[in-house]
Formats: sequence, C-alpha cells, structure tokens
Amino acid sequence: PDLFAQWQALTMEPDSHRTMQLRIGNGYDIHRLVAGRPLILGGVTLNHPDGLGLDGHSDADVLVHAVMDALLGALSLGDIGKYFPPTDPKWKGADSLMLLEQVVGLVRQRAWEVTNVDAVVIAERPKLKPHIEAMRCNIASCIGLDPDAVGVKATTNEQLGPEGREEGISCQAVALLSRP
Repeated sequence: PDLFAQWQALTMEPDSHRTMQLRIGNGYDIHRLVAGRPLILGGVTLNHPDGLGLDGHSDADVLVHAVMDALLGALSLGDIGKYFPPTDPKWKGADSLMLLEQVVGLVRQRAWEVTNVDAVVIAERPKLKPHIEAMRCNIASCIGLDPDAVGVKATTNEQLGPEGREEGISCQAVALLSRP
C-alpha cells in the first residue's frame, strides 16, 4: 500500500484515539572540489574526470551530510557541526556513513523512526546515475530502511553557480520522521 493509505490506517481508525506524529526536516550541504582528495558521495568513491574530490574535515560526503542535517532538523537538534565540529581532530577524515549511524541513534533515543529520506545532488561531473543505486543502498543500510524508502537523484546546475562552474558539489535533502 502507498504511504498515504498507511497513514490513514494509523491515524483514522474508527473508535481509536491513536494518532501518528510526523516531523519533516530539511538539509543542505556544499563542499569545494579540490585536487588530492577522494570524491565520496553516499559512501561511494567516484572518479572525477579531473581527479578532483571534495574538501572537508571529514570525508566531505555532501549527500550524507545533507541527510544528517535533515534528520537533525526534523527534531530541532541543530546541525552536524554541533555534533561533529570541524575543529575537533577526532572527526578528521571521518567516514560520513559512520556519522550518519550516530545521528540515527540520536533520532531513536528520542523515540522517533526515520520513515524516508529524499535527496538531490547537484554536480556537473562526474555522471552519478551509474552509482545512485549503491548510494541509496548505503544510506538505507545505515538508517535501517528498505532502499525503496531512500530517494537519491542527481542534476546539474546548467553551468550556473559554483556547482555549474565545477567549483563544488552540493546536496539538498528532506527526511520524514514518525512515531505513534
């Protein structure tokens, strides 16, 4: 059944006072493309045609960072810099999927569950389509979701802005949390 039908079944049962709480969060991240760094998106290491990668304190995975910010935002918990500050050497080169697992732990500590996430990566190059399924599966595995509950899309910026000039890659994400 579709998500709306599931929601109706949970929230509109006759003679029931049970309701479902929902929270939506929005996340965004951008990192500069530089030489000498790996290009990691959704936990997948990609080859940029010019040998570029994303600059950052951790592995600079903008896709996973945007998802984390969406999850934290849904619960008004701040952003990833609050939990994994770039000034802390402990997070130098950190695997963003490992950080995502910690954020999901914060969500669950507050008795919420991640229902789904959706993200769009904005990059001129490299082509992301061949890697989307692996990215979805990596994120789903970290969150404990079926891959069908994780959307990852890619688009270009039509050569406009920093992404269009290939100065960086950005990502926007949204997350839906629920609890009975």
